[in-house]
Amino acid sequence: MSGFGEDLRMERISRGIALEEISAVTKICRRHLEALEKEEFRLLPGGILSKGIVRGYAATVGLDQQAWTERFLKASGDRGLIKEDDRGWIEFAANVGKARNPRSDARERLLRWIGVILLLVVVAAGVTLAVRYVGLRAGWWPSLLPMRFAAAPLASAIKSLAALA
Repeated sequence: MSGFGEDLRMERISRGIALEEISAVTKICRRHLEALEKEEFRLLPGGILSKGIVRGYAATVGLDQQAWTERFLKASGDRGLIKEDDRGWIEFAANVGKARNPRSDARERLLRWIGVILLLVVVAAGVTLAVRYVGLRAGWWPSLLPMRFAAAPLASAIKSLAALA
C-alpha cells in the first residue's frame, strides 16, 4: 500500500493538474507542495499551516478536504511529527466556529437592525427638515412645519387677538 504523499500525487496526476497550477491557485509555494507529496513533513511550516496546505491542495485537485486532512494528520502523527502542542492548536481551530452562542448572535443581530432602522428614521427626518427649510427660504414652501401643525398656533393667536379687541 502506498503512502499519503504518493496517493496525493497520483490523484493530482490522474486529474492532469500540475503543481504549478495548484501553486498559482492556492498561493502555496511549490517546495511545500513537493514536500507534501514526498511526505517530508518536517519541511512544512507546521501546525495549522500544514493543515491549511493540505486543505488547499485537496480543494484545488477536487478531493474531500476533511478526509485528506485526517489522512495527513494520521500520516504525520505516525511519524511523530505532530507535537502535543500542535494537537491542542488543531483542536482549538476545529472548535472555534462551534463556540459561538446562537442566542447571543440573534440578540446582536436584532440590536443591529434596530440601530439601522433608527438611523434611517433620523436621516429621513433630517432630509425632510432640510428640504422644507430650503423650500421656505426659496419661497416655494409655505412653512417649515406642515400646515396642520403650523395652523394650530396661528388659530389660537387669532382667537386671542379677537378676544382683546
